Amino acid sequence: MTEKAIAVREFDRRYSLADRILAEVGTALEVLSGASRASRPNPAGKPAADDPQLSNAEARHAAGLMRVNHVGEVCAQALYRGQSLMCRDASTRNVFDTAAQEEVDHLSWCHDRIRELNSHTSLLNPLWYAGSFGLGVLASAAGRERNLGFMAETERQVEAHLDSHLTELPAHDSRSRAIVQQMKLDEIHHRETAEHHGGTPLPMPVRKVMTAMSKVMTTLAYRL
Repeated sequence: MTEKAIAVREFDRRYSLADRILAEVGTALEVLSGASRASRPNPAGKPAADDPQLSNAEARHAAGLMRVNHVGEVCAQALYRGQSLMCRDASTRNVFDTAAQEEVDHLSWCHDRIRELNSHTSLLNPLWYAGSFGLGVLASAAGRERNLGFMAETERQVEAHLDSHLTELPAHDSRSRAIVQQMKLDEIHHRETAEHHGGTPLPMPVRKVMTAMSKVMTTLAYRL
């Protein structure tokens, strides 16, 4: 028996599916309550008295964009945890678990910035989490290569969103921009990791559906 097979058997022996589902419920509550905390310092640093001031309109727009980014991180948490939950390959599961942990940093950073802008996170976060978790489970059922390919395509689309936000954010909103720039670097790393581990490109119809779903999410999250 290979070391990989032994690792998978040991994981399954120690934790039943019911155990893992209960753990996921706890994680979901933590994410949705805003209790998740970053393991890395916020790239924006601490607020300072000499930070550039935004007009009311600029602050509302920046908050809307950062709310979209926060929703993206809520979805990423749910998606990767769903993909990991049903994954039988230990090394692949580690890819998802590592990415999910790094996304916790993004989640916390976006949450902090939204609060600084005197705004709120999306009212639909429970819906986004549940839907993304279900997608993650479905992606896992498609096999290892497609599962990783789904991660790579997700990150590719997130990169495009972050690029657009760097264009749309007020030029002097240095705090939001610092967070988004670091998020983009991390998402690129996640995509490249998924590809390196064997992720295969998804069929064009699937990519188009993902793009359409993303458009609906970003439109609603900006306002709600």
